[in-house]
Amino acid sequence: MDPEELEPRAAKPKPRDLEPLSIAELQGYIGELEAEIVRVREAIAAKRNERAGAEALFRKQGG
Repeated sequence: MDPEELEPRAAKPKPRDLEPLSIAELQGYIGELEAEIVRVREAIAAKRNERAGAEALFRKQGG
């Protein structure tokens, strides 16, 4: 079983109401979302690196 499957799942946030936002506010919101996407991709890369390091360590010990 993958350890990530054991982590509690966060409830999905409700979509933001875009109707009252101006074009400038919407563009700012896109910037926030893009920054969050970068942050999430970095977290994924870090977890993959940790996992690869652990797998390499166990392979080295086992062989």
